[in-house]
Amino acid sequence: MRIADRMRGIDASGIRKAFELARRVEDPIDLSIGQPDYGPPDELVEDAAAALRSGFHRYSLTHGFDELRAEVRRHLRERKGIEPEEVMITSGVAGGILLSFLALLNPGDRVVIPDPYFVIYKHMCRLVGAEAVFLDTYPDFRITAERLDRAFGRRGARAVVLNNPSNPTGNLIGGDGLREIADLCGRRDALIISDEVYDFFAYDASHESTARHAADALVLGGHSKTFGIPGWRVGYAAGPAAVIREMVKLQQYSFVCAPSPLQRGVLRAYAVDMGGRLAAYRRKRDLVCAGLEGKYSFVRPGGAFYLFPEAPGGSGAAFVERALGRRLILVPGAVFSERDTHFRLSFAAPDEVLRRGIEALRELA
Repeated sequence: MRIADRMRGIDASGIRKAFELARRVEDPIDLSIGQPDYGPPDELVEDAAAALRSGFHRYSLTHGFDELRAEVRRHLRERKGIEPEEVMITSGVAGGILLSFLALLNPGDRVVIPDPYFVIYKHMCRLVGAEAVFLDTYPDFRITAERLDRAFGRRGARAVVLNNPSNPTGNLIGGDGLREIADLCGRRDALIISDEVYDFFAYDASHESTARHAADALVLGGHSKTFGIPGWRVGYAAGPAAVIREMVKLQQYSFVCAPSPLQRGVLRAYAVDMGGRLAAYRRKRDLVCAGLEGKYSFVRPGGAFYLFPEAPGGSGAAFVERALGRRLILVPGAVFSERDTHFRLSFAAPDEVLRRGIEALRELA
């Protein structure tokens, strides 16, 4: 059977490969998958179940239930200090990324992607025919206006993708640094697509939305990571009405809508106190960093729930293969980068699993 040419440049996700591998290893120490180790608050489960029992089995409006869109607006206003022109509900943040790339990018458009990056960005560029321009942020993983300007070069760029905090590095941008990036993008006429799905997981400073400094930024966020519901696939896109309007049009012919009963299930999400979860994940971050300090070279993450250390021996792929001999499941850094020098560790795992992982990693070092 003939396969479309566009598929030649799109590989199977290395993250999902690790997920499948963990299922085949007996008693694995799985530090590979980026999803919280806790389940959703009881209120959300009860509301989703009530929605199912009361008949929410049909499509919602393409842009989502008005009540949920209003709640997202309230959250953005009160927690992030932003007032977007329009809001839509997407089928997870991944759905929002796909819709935004289709709506905003033409074949040949240049898109600056800080490296390391979440793997979907590169492949979505390939899908729409855009040119990915990788901004090398090694060794400190900092995204600065100066580095970004060099990546723009004389040709400039149509868009910049910011993942803040970052998967896989945990880098958190805020304050003057974020303001300078927004100012530069304004001067260079580059759109900002801001993936803020890890906004809850900010450990040493409050998360700051890009849209506070760039009014025309497209903000993508969701409920998956914060509330432990990655399988529910409820996200949002917020930004210029002209952009959201085109994304809604595309959603009609693709996802149709986010899952209807689960949209109802997250209506009370932002009223739930998740402070205990944040404190627990700050402790997990500190536990892993303390356990590996002196054995590995890494940048202490300010957000998300990942560590991105240098691989002993220089090859992330080779090191991850060695770790497998200890039943330790990691993800090679090359999955997230144009380099194969690091590996990703997710500390979204029970503390006992983290301790076993630290012990195995110290022995491997």
